[in-house]
Amino acid sequence: MSLGGGGGGGQLQELASQIEQLEEAQEALRGEIEDLESEQDEISEAIDAIGHLETGATVQVPVGGGAYVRAEVEDMDEVIVELGADYAAECDSDEAVETLSSKQDALDDRIEEVEAEISDIESESKELEERAQQLQTQQMQQMQQQMQQQDE
Repeated sequence: MSLGGGGGGGQLQELASQIEQLEEAQEALRGEIEDLESEQDEISEAIDAIGHLETGATVQVPVGGGAYVRAEVEDMDEVIVELGADYAAECDSDEAVETLSSKQDALDDRIEEVEAEISDIESESKELEERAQQLQTQQMQQMQQQMQQQDE
C-alpha cells in the first residue's frame, strides 16, 4: 500500500536535490557579483588616481608578493591600461580614463546579467519548494487515509 507514498518520497528527495543545486548556483553567482564589484572598485580607484596624480608625484608601485617600491611619476600623459586577454595599450590620461570607464560599463552590464540569473534561479527554486510542499501535503493526507482505513 505504500507505493504511492514511496514514489512521493522519491519525488521529494529529487526536489530537495534540485533545490540544493539551485542554492549552490545562486551562491556561485553571488560570489561572481562580489568579484565583479571588487574589480569595479579597483577601476574606480585607478580612475581617481589618474585624475589626481601629476608628473613628478611619488607613488608606491607593486612589484609582487605584497611588496612595493617608491617611484616617481615620469609622465602622466603616458598611462598603460590593460585591455584584457593579456593585452595593454599606452594612452594619455584622458584615453585611459575613457577605457577604464568602458570597462566599468561592461562590468555593470555583467552584474545586471548575473542578477537576472539569480532572480530566475530564485523563481525556479520557489516553484520547486511549492511543489515539494504540495507533495508533502498529499503524502500526509494519504497516510491519514490509510490509517483511517486500517482503523475501520
